[in-house]
Amino acid sequence: MAFLTDLEFMKDFITGNRVPLVGAELNRQQVEQYLVEVLGYEKDAVEVDKKLEFTAAGEPWKTRLDLVVRAGETPVMVIKCAAGSLGSREKEAVSAARIAFDAPVPLAVVSDGNTALVFNTLTRKQVGEGLNAIPTPARAAEIAAAPAEPLAPKELDRARIVFRSYDSMNINR
Repeated sequence: MAFLTDLEFMKDFITGNRVPLVGAELNRQQVEQYLVEVLGYEKDAVEVDKKLEFTAAGEPWKTRLDLVVRAGETPVMVIKCAAGSLGSREKEAVSAARIAFDAPVPLAVVSDGNTALVFNTLTRKQVGEGLNAIPTPARAAEIAAAPAEPLAPKELDRARIVFRSYDSMNINR
């Protein structure tokens, strides 16, 4: 069992903060670098560890989302960085993108730093595979231009419960 004093740390690519090297942190660092160095996002367009608090089935829940990518002020993608099977994180990422803001974020992405699965948040359908399926800043701006409607209360409650169920299984959040 590793205690906090036994952990290794690294510098987060986006924030410059010192972060423990646990879980899928290396995967997240690869995604952050890809977004900035390959796709051309500005570092301030990528929010790291976005706080998320809500109530699901009468119980409060607090967590953090790995990455939220914005086009201007508009969130366009919620990215879940994972080690292992990306398909097993699909519902978690899509649900997170549905509940993180007042209206659903258009895209949910799951990535291990080497590949990615991209989902349309509203339809929950996969719309791309591979890191090259993650939209560029120009494409993200086009996506952000389409207005999003808030989820109906029942649908929002369901998405919160689904997200909480998956998020509760995460280690080293």
